[in-house]
Amino acid sequence: MSRKIIHIDMDAFFASVEQRDFPELRGKPVVVGGNSERGVIAAASYEARKFGVKSAMSSKVALRRCPHLIFQKHRFEVYKEVSQQIRAIFYEYTDLVEPLSLDEAFLDVTDNKKGIESATQVAREIKQKIYEQTHLTASAGVSANKFLAKVASDQRKPNGMYIIKPKDVKAFVEQLPIEKFFGVGKKTAEKMHLLDIHKGKDLLRFDLTRMVHHFGKAGHYFYDIARGIDERPVRPHRERKSVGIENTFSKDLRDQQQIEMEIDRLKEGLLKRLSKSGKSGKTLTLKVKFDNFEQITRSKTVAQQINENSLNNLSKDLLHEVPLNRPIRLLGLTISNFKEEASNVAEAIQLKIDFEA
Repeated sequence: MSRKIIHIDMDAFFASVEQRDFPELRGKPVVVGGNSERGVIAAASYEARKFGVKSAMSSKVALRRCPHLIFQKHRFEVYKEVSQQIRAIFYEYTDLVEPLSLDEAFLDVTDNKKGIESATQVAREIKQKIYEQTHLTASAGVSANKFLAKVASDQRKPNGMYIIKPKDVKAFVEQLPIEKFFGVGKKTAEKMHLLDIHKGKDLLRFDLTRMVHHFGKAGHYFYDIARGIDERPVRPHRERKSVGIENTFSKDLRDQQQIEMEIDRLKEGLLKRLSKSGKSGKTLTLKVKFDNFEQITRSKTVAQQINENSLNNLSKDLLHEVPLNRPIRLLGLTISNFKEEASNVAEAIQLKIDFEA
């Protein structure tokens, strides 16, 4: 029996919450983020997107594209609260809910709590309840697996719903531009174009051996999804894989003393987050972004769980590995390789796919 999977994706979530709570912003180009020289856009309303403004864009570029852009400071506590409301609606229908972020999730409704045979009806009811309880809109994708449901939810945004029935999968995937494939980001798309791969049907020319040759482990994933195959289950308990902290500076760091002071601040914040999460890990990663936006990472894994003392030593060692020949825009520290992960060796390997969708 094929599964019935729904992907729910809130429409311009952070920006929509701002427009809901502040009526004077409705119908206007709104972004959530800072409007400083170094600011970054966290979310953009659909009115802003018409000007080419999008999330992860620098505020400087966004303002060039839309000079009358309205900036709102983030209110993450509010967004989390609304996200919990939405998630509670999901659990009315199924316990198989896999959140991807505050504003999207997969649901397996094959055997749902209300005994509704049609996944489309379930998706329609969920969308309606979300609107009634939060006054926000969501888009939904409905299909037989996670890949297809994810792609489907993006077909009729905002406030849309798209169903890919089993009989339509082959035709749909063959005509789908590879840029729209979940898991194909900018770099992967460029590589595929060089191989004359532009649509799903072009992937079918490559057997599994050639796919793995060109794309490594991700080649298995691309081989399957080109044929509409995705056996990944909806995982209701997604384990956190890392705890990290980073900071983008209002002024670039230029001397060693400044850099070391900021590393110390990051270590303090990281220790607090680790304590709060109850996690401990064996791998420390240092992330450095320079003033020209070049980014490098350095990692080190140790035999014992990282504590305050070893964190100090490891962070110093990693910093010594970084060529400090340019001003630094961003620093970050992340701990991963958690204790619990040792018991999950049998789990399927996570593909390192260029996720940018």
